[in-house]
Amino acid sequence: MPDFSTLILFAAAALILTATPGPDMLLIASRSISQGRSAGFLTYAGIALGTYCHALAAAFGLSQLFLTVPVAYDAVRWAGCCYLLYLAYKTIRSEGAVFAPASTVKRLSGRRILFAGLATNLLNPKMALFVMALFPQFLNTESGSMVMQMLVLATILNAIGFVVNGTVILLGGQICSRLSSVCRFPKLPQYMLATVFTGLACRLALQTRN
Repeated sequence: MPDFSTLILFAAAALILTATPGPDMLLIASRSISQGRSAGFLTYAGIALGTYCHALAAAFGLSQLFLTVPVAYDAVRWAGCCYLLYLAYKTIRSEGAVFAPASTVKRLSGRRILFAGLATNLLNPKMALFVMALFPQFLNTESGSMVMQMLVLATILNAIGFVVNGTVILLGGQICSRLSSVCRFPKLPQYMLATVFTGLACRLALQTRN
């Protein structure tokens, strides 16, 4: 278990990182605006679960594969691009107005929203490299199991992320409730969400390991 001063330092770094707008925050905000607060929290739950997966992968050395075998990195990267484009297509093709009462529940189940957040996080190799680069800086070989220390750091990162992204979700819910009474284009949020997915896919396609 890392000492208290190390945990505080990591928490400060995690706060800065999670408060900086990025793909995860953009996806969460879009989900919240287009499908409500519950969808936003489920999306974050999937992303948080993905963080634990990356932490375990880094702890067991699996993420090292991305550094030594470029083909593996590219394979995951392009798989992520295809998945995001698929989500964009499914969003555009979904029937019904996003703001119609109870349409969210019928159109997309909570399990699928959770899986989308998890898959988007897992299929981003940058996240694996980020965890592998940052977390070891706060590990101590004399403080017990490396796996347990990685999980503790992932929990701190997720807890801070929950506070930051929870604020974004609540604000997104307020925007959604206001738009529901004035929006003249019922499918506009669907197009906005599809645009986010497409933008994330493009960003993933253009990024490199360095």
